[in-house]
Amino acid sequence: MTNSLSAAPARAGAGLRIGVLALQGDFREHLRAIEDTGAEAVGIRRPKELDGLDGLIIPGGESTAIDKLARAFDLAEPLRERIAEGLPVYGSCAGMILLATDIADPATDLSGAPQQTFGGLDITVRRNAFGRQRESFETDLDFKGLDFSATATGVAPVHAVFIRGPWVERVGPGVEILAQVEPADPEHASHAVPLPGTARIVAVRSGHLLATSFHPEVTGEKRVHELFIRMIRGEA
Repeated sequence: MTNSLSAAPARAGAGLRIGVLALQGDFREHLRAIEDTGAEAVGIRRPKELDGLDGLIIPGGESTAIDKLARAFDLAEPLRERIAEGLPVYGSCAGMILLATDIADPATDLSGAPQQTFGGLDITVRRNAFGRQRESFETDLDFKGLDFSATATGVAPVHAVFIRGPWVERVGPGVEILAQVEPADPEHASHAVPLPGTARIVAVRSGHLLATSFHPEVTGEKRVHELFIRMIRGEA
């Protein structure tokens, strides 16, 4: 089941121009999700294409590949500058890793240099924390900040798909935790990795930055993108 936009589907993002970093990963799904809000969706591959954006999405994919391609296309430094200047950015899965200030287990290149991030979110993430591709899973999450979608029965949970997803191991001051995967009885757990006694942080927000470990763009879950739209407008 999908969760549609709380407002008229073609109006929530009307008048906004939102870029999706289109170097690698599932950027096409994010472009469609943004178009569904009524905003103009733009694939970003060159520094000059950052001009005039109201917001940017960094999609899921391979964080190491996106890092390398961003540097190869001379996008890395402009992205760091725009994020520091206050450009609203939403990162999903690999995008969460690329927004983090610290990676607990960074990949290294042939010279031994660790992968780089664009930064902005004062968090430490762990890559592939829930396991590899075969250990992907789905679960329902209580997600803060979605009161705009409330019905008479309350706010529906977010159905989240985790595909080699990271989790957040540390949050700095000013970082709000929006959702966590709770520990469960191993016999009934929806995830392959045991989570004894510890909830794992999978969605955070800090000011103009939003990040999730999961992929709302692949399930038809519209509300995370609408939350981002509302953040851009100053309504959330």
